[in-house]
Amino acid sequence: MSAVRTALVIGGGIGGTVTAMALARAGIEATVHEAYPGDADGVGAMLSLAPNGLAALRIVEAEEAVQAAGHPVPGVVLADGAGNQLSEFHGFPGLPATHAMARADLYRALTDHALARGVKIDYGKRLVAAEERPDAVTAVFADGSTASADVLIGADGIRSTVRTLIDPAAPGPEYAGVLGFGGLAAEDTVPAAPGTMYFAFGSSFIGYWRLPDGQLCWFASLPRTEPLSRAEVHRIPAEQWLAELRERYADHVPGAQLLAHTTPDTLMATGPVERMPSVPHWHRGRLVLVGDAVHAPSSSSGQGASLAIESAIELARCLRDLPDHAAFDAYERLRRGRVELIGGNAAATNRAKAGQAASPPTLPSPEQMFGPVHRHLIDWDATVSRAGQ
Repeated sequence: MSAVRTALVIGGGIGGTVTAMALARAGIEATVHEAYPGDADGVGAMLSLAPNGLAALRIVEAEEAVQAAGHPVPGVVLADGAGNQLSEFHGFPGLPATHAMARADLYRALTDHALARGVKIDYGKRLVAAEERPDAVTAVFADGSTASADVLIGADGIRSTVRTLIDPAAPGPEYAGVLGFGGLAAEDTVPAAPGTMYFAFGSSFIGYWRLPDGQLCWFASLPRTEPLSRAEVHRIPAEQWLAELRERYADHVPGAQLLAHTTPDTLMATGPVERMPSVPHWHRGRLVLVGDAVHAPSSSSGQGASLAIESAIELARCLRDLPDHAAFDAYERLRRGRVELIGGNAAATNRAKAGQAASPPTLPSPEQMFGPVHRHLIDWDATVSRAGQ
């Protein structure tokens, strides 16, 4: 492969949009091809963007735009589900605060920033095939149109088409054994300091924090052996799900109070909690994967968006510095160990939430839980070696 000058980015979500911006900074022209006819306004629930994700966004000058779309939650309190506070911390010195926001607001902030920087986003382009030639790769879309470039980057999510084009035998998403839910409770339901996220473990787990308007936003899960699709979850009335959640959390502090003060109209059913198992092949020929298409760690990690952003930046660095197949090899060496460690830790948390763990999890200290993950920094100016360093 000669020096990369152009790229097709398949998928206009978090990973795809940041990839295109990072490639532009690396001097590579990239066009985003999004399957849906429009952007993701109104799609998705809440998420958090950790300090490492915000630090990576600084490289493409998107940190401030994203921070403005959310609100800071630098503090973390760990509790045992019986009302006992175990530990707390208020962020690491020198790092930006974790920010919470609606997924749709993050999409919008990144999309607006990318468009302002000249990134082209082509909607209604669902990939169905990719044809490689010695000098280029051509994407074939469902509407019959095509596009060609030096490389094709699959940022098309956990059900990635590009992943199956790279390896038809590649694994798909793995169900974590729980269904995810969120909701809003009245501001006087339980004490919660502004700017602090609470994690209450025990036989069940619930997380919550106070929104800028005073309401309490919470997230929790229901164990279920047989998975339901997102559509199947949404066909079941919110009243029924809320009743099941209240039964599950009847003895949980403060889960019982939060659910008792949540109404069906504010319940958010996010569907099955899933993660990507280890993907054997991250790339083939001129095709490569980034973000959830290759390393979705499940929402339990709190790192899905941040890891996708990191990988987007690192892939751009590798394509900038290594003008042949070595770029993809170096990118995988830079990323695989980190993302699989975080994904494995999240899988252990999911097993505990599903009641599959042999005993309740031992709660780590904030430093153990967040330190190495949050402090991760990418040195954009450093030249990537073929060894992935």
